[in-house]
Amino acid sequence: MPIFLPETTLSSTDSLTPRQIVAELDKYVVGQAAAKRAVAIALRNRTRRQKLSPELAEEIAPKNILMIGPTGVGKTEIARRLARLAQSPFVKVEASKFTEVGYVGRDVESMVRDLVELAVDMVRQERIEEVRQKAQQNAEERLLDLLLPPARSIGPEDETGAARGELQQTRERFRDQLRAGRLDQRVVELEVREKSFPSFEIIAGSSVEEVDINLKDMLPGLFQGRTKKRRMKVPEALEYLTQEEEQKLIDMDSVSRTAVNRVEQAGIIFLDEIDKIAGREGSHGPDVSREGVQRDILPIVEGTTVNTKYGMVRTDHILFIAAGAFHVSKPSDLIPELQGRFPIRVELKSLTEADFIRILKEPKNALIKQYQALLDTEGIKLSFTEDALEEIAAFAARVNETTENIGARRLHTILEKLLEDVSFDGPDLKKKNVKVDVAYVRKQLADIVKDQDLSRYIL
Repeated sequence: MPIFLPETTLSSTDSLTPRQIVAELDKYVVGQAAAKRAVAIALRNRTRRQKLSPELAEEIAPKNILMIGPTGVGKTEIARRLARLAQSPFVKVEASKFTEVGYVGRDVESMVRDLVELAVDMVRQERIEEVRQKAQQNAEERLLDLLLPPARSIGPEDETGAARGELQQTRERFRDQLRAGRLDQRVVELEVREKSFPSFEIIAGSSVEEVDINLKDMLPGLFQGRTKKRRMKVPEALEYLTQEEEQKLIDMDSVSRTAVNRVEQAGIIFLDEIDKIAGREGSHGPDVSREGVQRDILPIVEGTTVNTKYGMVRTDHILFIAAGAFHVSKPSDLIPELQGRFPIRVELKSLTEADFIRILKEPKNALIKQYQALLDTEGIKLSFTEDALEEIAAFAARVNETTENIGARRLHTILEKLLEDVSFDGPDLKKKNVKVDVAYVRKQLADIVKDQDLSRYIL
């Protein structure tokens, strides 16, 4: 009997082959074929697992991935685009933010709680889309009740079809005016609920999640919020009533169950900067704490049950993608148990000059396209010659070599400096066609790149 993710993905990821997944990732990330292949296989294996019997599916653990490569080469972007492609709950956390239990800092279990919160928002948004039309109809009816003056009481002798028909006609006339926007300046009085949250102190050593779990059950009246009358214009009132109706039509218990199930079966956690918690043998001081953080993260990655305010969440089938530059440390500096939980290792290559040229113009969200769209809002037509792009890429590669290598992020700083004058003078420019050629690039950047001390600060 096959198992299916609960009301899963809006896109049919089960129909995407690994080759098609890589093709989708290619639209946003240049190069890094090995990393794309690894994540494509991991995503496809999830689909394959859904088609197995529940007994066998339970035994198959996700093959977690460790990405090794310098900053700015696409590690985070690959993971983020993969999650968006699969419509999976996805959260990115920095491993260096966590500390051992008992120390001040974030508790490692908070990554799972964050993932559940995100999944609840995802599912709630999907349910809102389903009930929106019904909610708008209900809100419209409630607003018409407010707009129409109270009907005089109809006695038995007046209760004729004609009287009811007249009232209905008046209501429909109001409805037409409301939809046409002719009542937008009218003001109505609504009872709105105040959003208040009581202040309380948390006992040292306990987390907000632990306190919050049963607080609402213990003190239900405290969280209801008082209502007050508020005057607002018709469009604002309609929006407020629609939101109220949406909340009434959504079963939050069902949303919570679906979200928890989706996290357990399809969640992705991206652990960035994992090299920062890789301790080295024989060292003292903060490295002891680093190893402690690894030992705290280990059970989450291995598979444990985490207590959240939406119920217990098992992490056995959450996919973990870890990433780190590993400049100072190396993957073998991680504790052996944690190394074993990331069986798939992929090394991302440093970006070359040719890669920079492709990054500038090929991806859907290419930097050149972004700047052209931004300046186009003020009627400025920005164009780049091919040799200008080559020169920008050459400058980026040179600065990365002579200073710190920050990968594709260097293009952001260089383009910002290059187009500073155009961006500043844009609204006042008489000539709205701006062409960036190689001479313009050299004029704007050559002096800065020549002076290494200056380029360290500016680029």
